[in-house]
Amino acid sequence: MQTPSDRHEYPAHWEADVVLRDGSTARVRPITVDDAERLVSFYEQVSDESKYYRFFAPYPRLSAKDVHRFTHHDFVDRVGLAATVGGEFIATVRYDRIDARGLPASAPADEAEVAFLVQDAHQGRGVASALLEHVAAVARERGIRRFAAEVLPANNKMIKVFTDAGYTQKRSFEDGVVRLEFDLEPTDRSLAVQRAREQRAEARSVKRLLAPGSVAVIGAGRTPGGVGRSVLDNLRGAGFTGRLYAVNRALEEKDLDGVPAHRSVRDIEEPVDLAVVAVPAEQVLDVVSECGEHGVQGLVVVSAGYAESGVEGRERQRELVRHARTYGMRIIGPNAFGVINTSPEVRLNASLAPEMPRPGRIGLFAQSGAIGIALLSRLHRRGGGVTGVTGVSTFISSGNRADVSGNDVLQYWFDDPDTDVALMYLESIGNPRKFTRLARRTAAAKPLVVVQGARHGGAAPQGHAVRATRLPHATVSALLRQAGVIRVDTITELVDAGLLLARQPLPRGPRVAIVGNSESLGLLTYDACLAEGLRPLPPKDLTTAASAADFHRALSDALADDGCDAVVVTAIPAVGETSTADAALAEALRSSAAAAPAKPVLVVHVELGGLAEALSAAASTAPQAAEAATGGASAAARRFHPVDGAPPAEASADSPADSRLIPAYPAAERAVRALAEAVKYAQWRLDATEPGKVPEYEDIDEKGAAELIDGLLARGEGLTLDGEDTCALLGRYGIDVHRALPAPTPDDAVAAADTIGYPVALKTTAPHLRHRADLGGVRLDLADEEQLRRAYAELTELFGTPTVLRPVVQGMAPRGVDTVVRAVIDPAAGAVLSFGLAGAASELLGDTAHRLIPVTDRDATSLVRSIRTAPLLFGWRGSAPVDTAALEQLMLRVSRLVDDHPEVVAVSLEPVVVAPTGVSVLGATVRLARAPIRDDLGPRTLPVV
Repeated sequence: MQTPSDRHEYPAHWEADVVLRDGSTARVRPITVDDAERLVSFYEQVSDESKYYRFFAPYPRLSAKDVHRFTHHDFVDRVGLAATVGGEFIATVRYDRIDARGLPASAPADEAEVAFLVQDAHQGRGVASALLEHVAAVARERGIRRFAAEVLPANNKMIKVFTDAGYTQKRSFEDGVVRLEFDLEPTDRSLAVQRAREQRAEARSVKRLLAPGSVAVIGAGRTPGGVGRSVLDNLRGAGFTGRLYAVNRALEEKDLDGVPAHRSVRDIEEPVDLAVVAVPAEQVLDVVSECGEHGVQGLVVVSAGYAESGVEGRERQRELVRHARTYGMRIIGPNAFGVINTSPEVRLNASLAPEMPRPGRIGLFAQSGAIGIALLSRLHRRGGGVTGVTGVSTFISSGNRADVSGNDVLQYWFDDPDTDVALMYLESIGNPRKFTRLARRTAAAKPLVVVQGARHGGAAPQGHAVRATRLPHATVSALLRQAGVIRVDTITELVDAGLLLARQPLPRGPRVAIVGNSESLGLLTYDACLAEGLRPLPPKDLTTAASAADFHRALSDALADDGCDAVVVTAIPAVGETSTADAALAEALRSSAAAAPAKPVLVVHVELGGLAEALSAAASTAPQAAEAATGGASAAARRFHPVDGAPPAEASADSPADSRLIPAYPAAERAVRALAEAVKYAQWRLDATEPGKVPEYEDIDEKGAAELIDGLLARGEGLTLDGEDTCALLGRYGIDVHRALPAPTPDDAVAAADTIGYPVALKTTAPHLRHRADLGGVRLDLADEEQLRRAYAELTELFGTPTVLRPVVQGMAPRGVDTVVRAVIDPAAGAVLSFGLAGAASELLGDTAHRLIPVTDRDATSLVRSIRTAPLLFGWRGSAPVDTAALEQLMLRVSRLVDDHPEVVAVSLEPVVVAPTGVSVLGATVRLARAPIRDDLGPRTLPVV
C-alpha cells in the first residue's frame, strides 16, 4: 500500500463519465493501489499483438513489479487513468514526467511520456481518444505542457489517435520507432476535433434510444390501464417495427395479448436495445442490473419517486444514474413521459401518449410531461385553429432529466435529416454554456424555438439539479437570442413560431404587405407590425365582396413586389351569394404562394375553421429552401397523409409539386409576432455567416498576467485586488487606469495633487457614495491647493469623516460620456460582458446590454449600439460624438482578459469616460478565484450526478 507520503490526495475531480463513439458510456477514473486485480484481469484479455504494440516485445503477462508500478501513482509526476464498464477496465493510459534526457523527473520539467492500452474488444469505439482528452487535461493541471509517445510503425490505430487529436505536433523516426511530440495547449483544431467527436457520440447515444430494434416494457401488467401496460399498448398501437416484449415478475403466461412475455429481461433470448421501466422506484435498481447484464443499450424510466419527491428521492436518482452508467447505458427520466419517433422505419411510441402523432418535420423536447401532452395535442389537431395538419419527427419528454438532457437532443437534431425545426420547453438548463454553444451551431442549420418555465424568480423543479444564475431573466433571454435561439414566452407562441418556420421560407427583411377583405382587420395587422418592429406597407382592402380570384390576384401582386419580404393575408367570413368557399379560397392562396416560394405567407382568419383546415391539408411541413426561388430543390419534397396516424404518402398526381402549408392564425397579433421572430432569426442567420473575429493584440502580456494571478491567488481564495494590483493586472492587457492616490487628510490630498499635477478631482470611495456623482461625492476641476482644501472641507462636512469617506485624488480626464464596462463569470450563463451608461437613471431602467465572452469585433460594435441611450454616444442633440472605436477596443481587451484567465471572475470599470478622442478608465475593481476544475472547454464529460 502507498502511504500518504508516497502520493498526493486522490483526485476525485478527475472521475468522469464519457459517451463513446457508439453511444454507450464509460467511466474514466484514476488508477489506484486497489486496482491490482482489475489490472491483471484486464491485461489477460488483451491480445498478444496489442501487448506487443504496447511494450515493443512479447509480453504475455504482467510481473508483480509491473502491477505495482502501474497501480502506484503520485498523481503529479506519475498518473494512470482507466476507462471502465461494469466496474472492469477496458482501457488504460498513463504518463510519466521526464526531463530533457527522457529520464524520470519532477516539476519544473514540463514534458511527459504517455502510453495507452485498449482491450481488442473495445478498439474502434473511441476509447483512446476520450482517454487522451482526459489525460491531457490532467497533465495541464499538473504543469505538463508537452506529451511524447513512442509507437511502432505498424500500430496505425494509435498513431491515428495522436495525429487526429488536433494538437500541434512534431514527428520523427529513429531505431524503428515513430516518436511523436505534441503540445497540450488546446488549439482551434483540437477543440474542433473534440467537439465533433462529442456531437457524434452524444447524437448516437440519443439515436439508440429513439431508433431501437427491440423494446422491452418492464412492469407491463395483465390489466389494461396501468402505466406499463399503457406504454405497451401504445407501442403496439403505433405499429412499432421492431421486436416487442412484456416483462413482469408476476407473469406466468408466455404471451400478453400477442406480445411475448417474460418474468425477467434475462429470460429474453434475443438482444434488447431499449427498456421502458415502469416499476416502483424501490425495484428500479434491480431492473437496471438485469438490463445491464443483458446488454440493454438504454432506458426510459417512467417510474416516479425520485428527486421530485425530496432529499431521499434525489439520492435515489443519483444512484440510479450511477448504476446505469456503470453498464454503459443512458437514461431518459426518471419520471419521464416517454419518447416518440414517427419515422416509418421505426414507428416508436414508448410514451404515455395514447395516439401516435402524425409524421412530420418538427422535433419536440419537453421537460414537463403535462406541457409535452399540450404540445402534442396542439400539433396533432387539424383545423379549427392555428395548428392545422402538422407532423412531428421525434418527441422526448425527459422528466427529471437526470441523464439525457436538452443538450443531448440538440446534438441529435443537429444533423437529423428528419427534423427541420426544433421546439423546446425548458424548465431549467443544466449546462448553459454548452447549451448556448450547441444552440448557436444548431440555429445556423435549422430554427430552434425555446420557451422557458420558472423564469421569473421561481425555483427550478425539484427533480432538476441546476446552478442558480445571478443574472435577471431578461439578460439570460438576450444571451440566448445572441446564440440564435428564438425565445418566446408562452406555449402558444412556441407553436405559432414553430409552425411558421416549419411551413414557410425565412423572410429576407422586415417589409410586410397586408392584403385582405376587412379594412379593420388590416389596420389591426398594420399596428401589430409596427409594435413588433416590422415595416408594414399600407394594407390593401379587397372589400368583403372579394372572390377567390381577387385574393389570388392580390397575393400574387404582393409577392411579386420587390419592396415586400412577407405577406399577411387577412380574411373574415363573407356573407351572401358572393361568399367564397373555404376550399376555393385556400386553393387560391396556395397556388399564388407556390408561384413565389421565396417569400413567406401567413393568414389571419376570424372564425374560419374550414379555411384553416383547407390551407393545411395534404402538404409538407418541411421548410422551404431559399434556393427554391432559383430552381433549387422541390419545396414539397416530403408529404404526409392528413388522416390521424397515417403514414406518409406519395404526392398525388393532382397535387402541385411546389404546394406548401400556409399557417393560419386566429388573431393578427399572434401571426405578426411569429413573423417578427422569423425576421429576427433570418437576420441572425445572415449575421452568423460573418461572426467577426476575436482580435489579437501584440501588447498583451498573457504569460505575465498568468504569473501575476498565480502569485495573487497564493494569498487566498476569493480575492478582491487592491488598486495597485488591479492596475498591474489590467496593464498587462493594455488597459490603463487613471492613477488615484489616497487622501486621508487635507495635507495628503495636497501632496497627492502635487504628485499628479493640477487640475485634479477629489472623490469619495465609500461604498454608499462610490460612483454616485449625483449625491455630491465628487468635486471636479480643482485648479489649485486652495480649491482642493475647500472641497475637502465641504465633503467631510457634508458626508462624514475621512475614515468613512475614504477620499482619493485623481487627475482630470477629458470630458465625455460616462459609461460602465463589466465582465462577470455567472455560475449558470458563463462569462458575460456588460455595457451601459453610468448613472442612476440607466441603472434604474436596466439599460444595460450583454454579450457572451469571448466577444468578437462585431459583437463589440453591436454592444455599444444596443442600449437605448446609445444616441448620447453619437452626437445626440448637437453634442460632439465620442470615440466609440476606442470604447470597443477597451471592451475587447476586457473580454480577452476574462477569456484567457478563468481565474478572473469579475471586472468592473466604472466610470469609463468616452471622450471625442480616446477613453479614460477612472475606476476599476477585479476579483480573482481559483478556476473551475472542469468547464465547457475541458475534456468531454457527462454532467456529474
